Amino acid sequence: MYKNYNMNQITLPLETEILIPDNDISKAVHTLVESMPEDVFDGFGQSQGASSYHPKMMLKILLCAYSQSAFSGRKIEALLQDSIRMMWLAQNQVPSYRTINRFRAHPKMAALLQSAFIQFRTQLESNGLIESDAIFIDGTKIEANANKYTFVFRKNIDRHESALLEKSKAKYEALVESAVIPEMIRESDGPLTASELTHIHTQLTDTETELTEQIERTEDIPTRKAIRTERSAIRKSKKAMKDYLDRRLNYQTQRTLMRDRNSYSKTDHDATFMRMKDDHMQNGQLKSGYNLQIATNNQFVLGYDIYWNPTDTRTLDPFLHTMQHTFQHLPEYIVADAGYGSESNYECVADTYERQALIPYNTYYKEQKKRYKTDEMHPNHWEYNAIDDYYICPNDRRLPLKSHTTRTDKYGYQRIFKIYECEDCQDCPLMALCKTSAPDQPKRIQKNRNLEYFKAQVNQTLSSPEGRRRYAQRKIDVETTFGNLKANLGFTRMSVRGNTPVRNELGIALMAVNLRKLVRQSVFTILKPTKNGWDILKSRCPSRFSYCFRAFVPAPFFVLLMKFKHLYIQFQFAGLSRVVNTEM
Repeated sequence: MYKNYNMNQITLPLETEILIPDNDISKAVHTLVESMPEDVFDGFGQSQGASSYHPKMMLKILLCAYSQSAFSGRKIEALLQDSIRMMWLAQNQVPSYRTINRFRAHPKMAALLQSAFIQFRTQLESNGLIESDAIFIDGTKIEANANKYTFVFRKNIDRHESALLEKSKAKYEALVESAVIPEMIRESDGPLTASELTHIHTQLTDTETELTEQIERTEDIPTRKAIRTERSAIRKSKKAMKDYLDRRLNYQTQRTLMRDRNSYSKTDHDATFMRMKDDHMQNGQLKSGYNLQIATNNQFVLGYDIYWNPTDTRTLDPFLHTMQHTFQHLPEYIVADAGYGSESNYECVADTYERQALIPYNTYYKEQKKRYKTDEMHPNHWEYNAIDDYYICPNDRRLPLKSHTTRTDKYGYQRIFKIYECEDCQDCPLMALCKTSAPDQPKRIQKNRNLEYFKAQVNQTLSSPEGRRRYAQRKIDVETTFGNLKANLGFTRMSVRGNTPVRNELGIALMAVNLRKLVRQSVFTILKPTKNGWDILKSRCPSRFSYCFRAFVPAPFFVLLMKFKHLYIQFQFAGLSRVVNTEM
């Protein structure tokens, strides 16, 4: 006997909301967007044409679609006609994919997402789901929506432009020497500027016009041939100068687009070529991408930003500034990995933001090993006389202070070093173990007192039980978030181009990760393991239990449960309890 199935039976449509369980992610999306202030949704309308879709509805369908791994505008439009939860959030409205893409790249979208993150963090703190005294910072690279072989590198521009300047100057000198054009009055003897190349091209054009007029006035055939030959040479020089001018202007445009980077993509000017971890060919292939920086707590993303720096060292200061500007507050502990460990970052966290950094430096783990601690030849283990300011090497020879030096990196940060030099290294039996420089040069060591001060603080903080506990939480916290974004959500490549649209899309994707975790966490508090399997109690289940079971029970554990001969699962449908007995 079958259940009643009749396609010709007339049925009345029901309210879509009753088909959606209370623990569905669409309810979390609805609650978050409705709790945001009303004024943040102003400015999305238009004064002419048809009325606009409400920004609340547009934000809801974007967050819900991204949580279902639908990132394309066309896929989101299709979900609005297929998915019950999307129909309910949109109230059966179906904006086109063009409207969805325009809203996603709207100039006011950044402020809307910022308000969403502020509201979400406030709700997490009020419910005690995150700690307010620490944030965990890390970065990952996201591939841009750009062609792979459209790269422009600064080194190539420098090399080609240098050759271009030499050719253009040599061509100009040859034209002046042959009296084709008069010599220009120049301020310097350097390379020709774009305006000077334009002036030369104009002079050659005038000369060509004069020769053409001479040909028209002359009837003598040998004379006409001679003038044509001369005009042909002028035209070649004119074409060469035009090419030099176009290439010079093109290089200037490329430098403007590149700014202080070393590369960019022609199809997405804000994307920088970086080395990605998913290098399947293992040949160091560069891909255009963005450096995504996030701050998390309890695996919830609290803030984010994008940068074109391939490394994380120079992103900490601007990212902390963004976090403080957004939330008007920074927690007590700033936790990050060794990629952020630098003197400038330590000084920034301690002096600028007055917070405590739990960031190991690049040699921190090496210094914890026994081999390093027992190495007497390392200068860090040498005896130091603080009164007279000198070191004593293992052979009892002094290294007094010789000089001070200041080094400035390309970002403008200055570091002060003290140089110590041995008084006499001649006939030292430990010379081969002590230094690698020439034998006739004395041993030198350099010390950065400011960096050593911060290193001592880091060693003391990370050695404490509280510091070890917080830093051990970093891997569990922030790395899991990247796994949820890339592996579980499937967000590995951008769908939009440009700095602002990319930042907006990443904000939508990260908020989708937050909502997925929030819903999953609330369900796990309901599911409790028993001797007979999983009992789903005190909750409203989806219309199909298999969906809930596949969504929230890991696959290996599901296979383990199915090995039992009898599996009893008790669950509730609208207050009615049923027991399913599955025979294997």
